[in-house]
Order: sequence, then structure tokens, then C-alpha cells
Amino acid sequence: MKYVVLLCDGMADLPREDLTGKTPMGTAKKPNMDKLAKVSEVGLVKTVIDSLKPGSDVANLSVLGYDPSVYYSGRSPLEAGSIGIDMKPTDVSFRCNLVTLSEEENYEDKTILDYCAGDISSEEAAELIAFIQEKMGDEEFSFYSGVSYRHCLIWDNGTLDVGTLTPPHDITGRKITDYLGVNKNGEKLLDMMKRSYDLLKDHPVNKKRIEKGLRPANSIWLWGEGVRKDLMSFEEKYGLKGAMISAVDLLKGIGKFTGMKVIDVPGATGYIDTNFGGKAQAAIDTLKSESDFVYIHVEAPDECGHRFEIENKVKSIELIDGLILEPILKAFEGEEIKILICPDHPTPLALKTHTNAPVPYLIYDSRKTEKGVDKFCEESAEQTGNFIGVGHTLMEKFLSK
Repeated sequence: MKYVVLLCDGMADLPREDLTGKTPMGTAKKPNMDKLAKVSEVGLVKTVIDSLKPGSDVANLSVLGYDPSVYYSGRSPLEAGSIGIDMKPTDVSFRCNLVTLSEEENYEDKTILDYCAGDISSEEAAELIAFIQEKMGDEEFSFYSGVSYRHCLIWDNGTLDVGTLTPPHDITGRKITDYLGVNKNGEKLLDMMKRSYDLLKDHPVNKKRIEKGLRPANSIWLWGEGVRKDLMSFEEKYGLKGAMISAVDLLKGIGKFTGMKVIDVPGATGYIDTNFGGKAQAAIDTLKSESDFVYIHVEAPDECGHRFEIENKVKSIELIDGLILEPILKAFEGEEIKILICPDHPTPLALKTHTNAPVPYLIYDSRKTEKGVDKFCEESAEQTGNFIGVGHTLMEKFLSK
């Protein structure tokens, strides 16, 4: 038996008038998902408990079967592990976004125009983070470059008690005045954010980006604080050799900390231009050779939700269906395979951020025929009456014989 999780980040949404009262899932032409839905168990699962924020960190740990109330210690340590930072027990890590801020004189009066600085390239970002490290790094604070706009700050002998740090994708288009709620311990972090603007606004990388009509990465934004926390290996927990396929450091970090093989796919970007087909082929190859279980994480629907890209969110679901799911089904036709398809959390276009509402799930078992639904979407999943209230139990259900 082979096991595939197709995790469509942020795919769940709310009905929209401009989609004739449907959600992106309900609108998308996804013949493969809908074909499986007819013979699969379909329902809703609550992946994020009410006491935790509905981030991809919490939600993906939950889907993988790790109780976030036990294993979650913050988003950034997982990303730090992915980019090779060996955190000490006394280190505190922070997610360090490169963002685009408006140009008001006072930092507090600025607006977040873009949480990802126009999808800045990893090469450009690495140059900017190296510059920030040169100017602001010291024995206490160290900056490390990651992928695109996603980077990391390590605070030696730091503290988690820094006040409120808000994810920038939650406040895109808003003045930052009300989202700088640091306490006395966090004043050092806010000071570095302010200094970064003065350092980056005229950097040659940003001047070139502006000349090309691109948004500059003119500030860092710190959030997602956490400390290292070890995770039980997936193989030890479930007796299966696992592999992780994702474009983003967060999921790569989860894969690394759970002892999975982390597979890098050329051209995987985390957006709608990602190498969908390459992810499918990587999954097929590892399942045919060395892995029993593969977790394919696709970020594109989530990014489209954050950016209010309605057509692209629908399109991203269609691309997942045609370029990832279809090749996998063909490759394992006539073989024993189980497939779990679900989002980690909703990212409603109307809100442009995550919620903790339950999400639809589909469990397909090639050996069985379940009484399913005609279309895999939020509405049909709710109508089945199947509901899993504790998200981290979904994996055990999926892997059961």
C-alpha cells in the first residue's frame, strides 16, 4: 500500500457572488478530485483548535498527525531547521519577511503594500539579507536567508515575551500603526524593523527593481517567534518511510524534523507558476523506489487567497487536479493506494487571511468503494455529516487498514 497526501494550502473558501454563489473549489473544473469524491469518504475536519492561530504551521502539523498543543512551539523554528540553522535551546527564532512598505516619513504611519515584496527572487533577497546581517547582525542577533521573501532571525538567549507580532499577510493594505504592539523586550525588534527601512530603501537591488516596475523590498518584518522543539519521527510514529515535497521552508522544516526525506523540485515556487508536474513526478518516483508515504504540499491556492486573485485561485485548484493528481492516479492504476486530499485551513478571498473553520477532506482507498458525493467542495463535505473534530486524528484514520 502506498499513501499520498495532497495538501492544497488555503484551498477552502466562502461562497462568492462573483462565482455564482460558489466557492473556488465548487467552481474549479477538477474531474479527478470529483471522480474520487464519488467513491471516497468525504467530510469536514477541524485542523486548528480555537486556542491557536490558524497558521500553516499549526494546521500542517495537525494534518500530519502531530498534536499542535504538544508539538507546536512557533513557526520560525521549523523554517530555521529547513535552511540549516542548528538552533540552541536558548535561541529564539523569528520569521523575517522582506516586505514593501509605503513611503510616509514616520515608520508607524506606513502601510504594508505587499507582504512578499513582489515575489522577490531568492538571489535578490539573499543579497539584501546579507546586507542587513552586515549592518545589524551581531553576537545577539543573526539573520539568515531563505527562499524568496521568507527569511529568519535568530536571537541568542532571546525571549518569547516580546508583545504581539502580526503576520504581514494578515494586514496587507493596512496602516501598521495598530500592529506594532511590542512590549519592552520587543523594542529591539521594532528598532531593527525601523532601521531596516533606512538601510534598504536605496539599496542597489531595490533601485533596479523600481526601474523595472517591481516593488522594492524596503523593510524587514519580524513575526512567528518560537523555540526549537523536537518532533517524533514519522516512521517511528506510523511505521512508514515518508517523503515531503514542498516549495516552502516551513514544510521542508516539518519534513526534516519528522525524519522524512525532503525532496527539492526544480521550479517549485510556492505560487501559481510552480512546477506542478515536477511535484507529481517526484512523488511518483519516490513512491516507486523508496517511500511508503508522500506529503505533497502546494502553496498556490493560499497565495492566491492572500492576494485576492479570484481567477488564479480557481485556476490553481484546476492545475493541482490536472498536473498532480491525474499523473499519480495513472502511475498507480491497478495498484493499492490511499489518497488524502484536503486544505490545511481556509484562506477566504474576502478576508485575504487564514481562518480556523473546518475544511473539507477526501479519503480514497483503491480497495474500497464508499458512498461519496458528486463534487468535492465545502458544501458537499458538510452535507455528508462526517466530521472530525480533532484534526490530528485524521492521519491515524487515513493510515488505518
